[in-house]
Amino acid sequence: MPIQARLMRREVLPFVLYLGLLVGATALADTVLHLFSLAWLGRWLGIPGVLLILASFGYSLRKRKLISSGQPARLLRWHEALAWSGSLLVLVHAGIHFNAILGWLAVGAMLVNVASGLTGKFLLDRSRHRLEAARQHMRQQGLSAEELEDRTYWDSLTFDAVRKWRVIHFPITLAFGVLALAHILAVFLFWGWK
Repeated sequence: MPIQARLMRREVLPFVLYLGLLVGATALADTVLHLFSLAWLGRWLGIPGVLLILASFGYSLRKRKLISSGQPARLLRWHEALAWSGSLLVLVHAGIHFNAILGWLAVGAMLVNVASGLTGKFLLDRSRHRLEAARQHMRQQGLSAEELEDRTYWDSLTFDAVRKWRVIHFPITLAFGVLALAHILAVFLFWGWK
């Protein structure tokens, strides 16, 4: 299979599917709420959505050694699931109501953050697969552990792409956090719940 076809199947298609699933689930939830005259409930979904997103930061705290409990791989899976679920609730909360520019800026920043997070997920998966494939190939050639480490050193530098991505993902997350906090403060200051 050509490399472009593999790239499309392994990375581009799943990326689009994850984002599409988020948009589809949002539209479905919003439709159901409107169908049963529960659209008012969407207004309150922002709170549990933000709480889920905040809970997803357990992984980041563990990675930076600010907390010592939890297995990083498991926390990463929780980070992905909690951030996705929280984003879904926040998107349902936002609905299709165009009444506050600050809220829409926060939603836009959140969507960029979700796309960035998915990019990191696929970069990390690609790096892991490439490194493991290289190690497996070298094991089959009968290389010693020392030779294996020497030869996979350069392959391990593919993780450098993940490190560079993190440098970009952090300010995106920070921008989303600042805009979301400003939106929340504006709601409390002006109580614009019409």
